[in-house]
Amino acid sequence: MKALRSVFLGCGSYLPEKALTNQQLTEIVDTSDEWIVQRTGIKNRHIAAEGEFTSHLAVNAAKAALENAGVDAQDIDLIILATSTPDNTFPATAVAVQAELGINHGFAFDVQAVCSGFVYAVTTADAYLRGGLAKRALVIGAETFSRILDWEDRTTCVLFGDGAGAVVMEAQEGEASAEASGVLTCHLRSDGRHKEKLYVDGGPSTTQTAGHLRMQGREVFKHAVGMVTDVIEAAFDATGTTAEDLDWFVPHQANQRIIDASAKKLGIAPEKVVKTVSEHGNTSAASIPLALDSIVKAGKVKKGDLIMLEAMGGGFTWGSVLLKW
Repeated sequence: MKALRSVFLGCGSYLPEKALTNQQLTEIVDTSDEWIVQRTGIKNRHIAAEGEFTSHLAVNAAKAALENAGVDAQDIDLIILATSTPDNTFPATAVAVQAELGINHGFAFDVQAVCSGFVYAVTTADAYLRGGLAKRALVIGAETFSRILDWEDRTTCVLFGDGAGAVVMEAQEGEASAEASGVLTCHLRSDGRHKEKLYVDGGPSTTQTAGHLRMQGREVFKHAVGMVTDVIEAAFDATGTTAEDLDWFVPHQANQRIIDASAKKLGIAPEKVVKTVSEHGNTSAASIPLALDSIVKAGKVKKGDLIMLEAMGGGFTWGSVLLKW
């Protein structure tokens, strides 16, 4: 039996030129390299330059993904940009990307699910592609979190960085089997009761300002492992797969301790876990495509590899995508 499947054709990423090391942060707030590394695993993060916006990061990542996929921009008829730091309140930053790429057909919009944004965006693109509303999608996660950080709050400003990652997805008809390439299953969750644990204290309707990120770190950590486990086990149940079947586990790059604890609880071998958080910190919706691109660039991903993407973010939102490369 034939079926439409959303296949990943390629990926790309972009990090701003300016790097901010833990040692440099000690000159800004009362912290230390040892304290940051021990609690988070982060050693470095990138900061967008003055005049460098989320759309600029997104365009660079998009161009890299198109080149990697061997796809012309004019072949894209859907752009979904996951971000919590848009250039403007409106229009969607995705249309700025669309214009910069010279695309004036199809449709483009933003998705806002904070750190789970890329998983939400891939899931949304999968639905549009399989539903016949688009043929090729450019799915991007891009953030400039440095613009909403309180640089006097040492509990949050050390965690986040700026960056972007993108993938090109295409609707392909093939055999409806677990062996076929493409997205196999997606699982999304949210629970608004946890809003106060991770949020930004501003917005157009409330303070008429962008606001600053606020987080109850211990509470987020406490919930993260259980929530991540929930959606990953749901993906295994839906496909009849197990942790042993995975070739790569690409989690949201928020905190090395959360990544390690989640993998251990799920029985995922350490060598299958992709970790890039040390080099770019928590880049929210950009972190998964950045991590994915790192192993694709390194030539580690082979056709047919089984890959699990997962994330948890403010809201709380969380989700997983299981795909075959």
